[in-house]
Amino acid sequence: MKISFVLSVILFIVVALPLSAQQAKKPTIMILPSDNWCATRYFIKTYDNQGEAVSYSDYRRAFLEDSELNPVISKIGELLTEQGYSLKDAEQAAKSLNTNIAENQVTYSSTSNSALAISPLDVLKQRVRSDILIQINWNVTKEAITFTMEAFDTYTNKRISTATGTSERNKDIIPIQIENAIKKHIKKFDEQMNKFYQDLQANGREIAINIQVWDNSKTNLETEYQGDELLWHIQEWLSQNTVKGQYNLSDATENFAYFEQVRIPLVQKNRALDARGFVRGLQKHLQEPPYNITSKIIMQGLGKATLIIGEK
Repeated sequence: MKISFVLSVILFIVVALPLSAQQAKKPTIMILPSDNWCATRYFIKTYDNQGEAVSYSDYRRAFLEDSELNPVISKIGELLTEQGYSLKDAEQAAKSLNTNIAENQVTYSSTSNSALAISPLDVLKQRVRSDILIQINWNVTKEAITFTMEAFDTYTNKRISTATGTSERNKDIIPIQIENAIKKHIKKFDEQMNKFYQDLQANGREIAINIQVWDNSKTNLETEYQGDELLWHIQEWLSQNTVKGQYNLSDATENFAYFEQVRIPLVQKNRALDARGFVRGLQKHLQEPPYNITSKIIMQGLGKATLIIGEK
């Protein structure tokens, strides 16, 4: 009886340890100044997005020239790493951001000459892969310091957590005062982010997939294979490869289909899975018989991919 009891206790510990470790796992984070913070300090640039001038935050200049930014982000990073989060360094990636933007501006489709529709922030997200992007903004007056901290899913840009507060000024340096102000709100902020990540672990990461057809393609989404239209076969593949078969077909024609809330595994073959990796699986599937379809993948950030059917 005693031996049986001891074995039961050991078995419980062996099973409970992995579960507790899984529950303790926290997402990776990247911290950046907010667009409003950059704009008020004139850390702004523009780039040409297919003929349209688009403004964006110049993180490289902000990190180089603002004396408060690095210490503030460092202090916030310390608070969140104490909560168990893994911090990714966005500063180093921001230094080489301009090179990537220049490369994207001269990247075109080999068939249609379409340019890449990707923002500098999307480029930065791809270089520094994290689960959550935290943006911080603060304003300092003689009497008080006001801060706003927001957390976004890097794949969908959905806001998942926010904290706002005001503290009276004191003799401490600005980063210390901001750190002390944030400490009062960090528990609730952490709980909101943790709830989001628990949902990711249970239901998969959310992405969007856009299926299109080249205008010279002989195949479209209504082309039949083995008695069913191509769109039906694509939906069957999604049902089998998404987490719990979760996805939503929000719109479709013979030449277009848009899937939202597509839930994909966080990890595949011991590597973090993003929209490109997932849609690459669909692309390979369509290359095989009976389809034998050639297609092209175009990315729009970590969480959105377009698959164009017909040719590369």
